[in-house]
Amino acid sequence: ALLAHRHFEAFVGAIAQAIGGISGILIQFPLYFGIMGMLKGSGLIVLMSQAMGAWASDQTFAMITFFSSAFVNILVPSGGGQWAIQGPILVEAAMTQGLPLNKILLAFAYGDQLTNMLQPFWALPLLGITGLKAREILPWCLVLFACGLVVFVAGILLF
Repeated sequence: ALLAHRHFEAFVGAIAQAIGGISGILIQFPLYFGIMGMLKGSGLIVLMSQAMGAWASDQTFAMITFFSSAFVNILVPSGGGQWAIQGPILVEAAMTQGLPLNKILLAFAYGDQLTNMLQPFWALPLLGITGLKAREILPWCLVLFACGLVVFVAGILLF
């Protein structure tokens, strides 16, 4: 469909005219999966995870998992797609180091959820229904991000 239009703006305009409020969702999904494919195909995620395993200690592995998950989620805001890339590597590294999988998996999930507040992809259907713009909810999302950062980091460090 993109090739049938002369430029990207015409494509976006045609999609918005055809399906209205949910056009952002349909346009963004292929872009995110393209980014996910590049991250996986280039081996960047594998290199990042291997480096993490190489210099992370038993005490820092969960925290590094948290921040790496948060970083990748900014690029690919899809928990399932992100898990497909990072999950096997994290599980293998944790098992190799003899670390509790529950803590590593929770650290991964916390990082994934935290950065959803920076990129509220989850809110696109809600924004389409309510007519709000992302800039109208982003300040509240940033407050939740800051609170979540404190809670999740404390939880990982204390437990």
